[in-house]
Amino acid sequence: MSTEHLVIAIDGPSGSGKSSVSKAAARTLGFGFLDTGAMYRAVAWWCLQRGTDLDDLAAVARAARELPLEMGTDPSAPAVWVAGREIDADIRTTRVSEVVSKVATNTQVRPVLQQRQRELIRELAERDGGVVAEGRDITTVVAPDADVRILLTASVEARLRRRSKELHGTAASAAIDATRDQIVRRDRDDSTVSDFMEAAAGVTLVDTSDLDFEGSVQAVLDVVRARRQQLAPSQG
Repeated sequence: MSTEHLVIAIDGPSGSGKSSVSKAAARTLGFGFLDTGAMYRAVAWWCLQRGTDLDDLAAVARAARELPLEMGTDPSAPAVWVAGREIDADIRTTRVSEVVSKVATNTQVRPVLQQRQRELIRELAERDGGVVAEGRDITTVVAPDADVRILLTASVEARLRRRSKELHGTAASAAIDATRDQIVRRDRDDSTVSDFMEAAAGVTLVDTSDLDFEGSVQAVLDVVRARRQQLAPSQG
């Protein structure tokens, strides 16, 4: 890639802030945005709607291949449509959150969605001059040749507080306990098929445990700026 078509890949565990930080970074940079996790959620929602057994690996993979999915890539108003229906709220329900790991850990589904993601990343980089893509496997499998690769992480405690506020509007102990399963269990399940807790070679670790939202966004932008400066001399 080049500074004219910059690909920024951001990975990280649940609740690390990668979605909100990635959207904000994409807005600041004027780039397209791709939420790859939403694609897995869309498949899970589609299977639930159609009564597809999520334990039937081949049936879920077939659903992923046939899914009439359209991804909105404007970071200011990202959206997900299936068969012309906007499903942003539907895929964020507890019902979907509780089962999405069955889709995300399906080794027949992952190559299908990963190929779609590569195609979208290439299209967005060319159309918008750059793209911020976030989600599992982005830095190591989907876009290992991305110009900027970041593992955004935070302590379990920080991630629980953030997700509790997002889902319940509070970080009180009861809310944190209600959120713990989604964070801890999903990380455990997803880690069986994806390594997102340790930064791979060439991936920059950004720990946001002690940063507020603005600080987290700035930390990502600082990494991007430094990488652009490294790339610039090679443009001749």
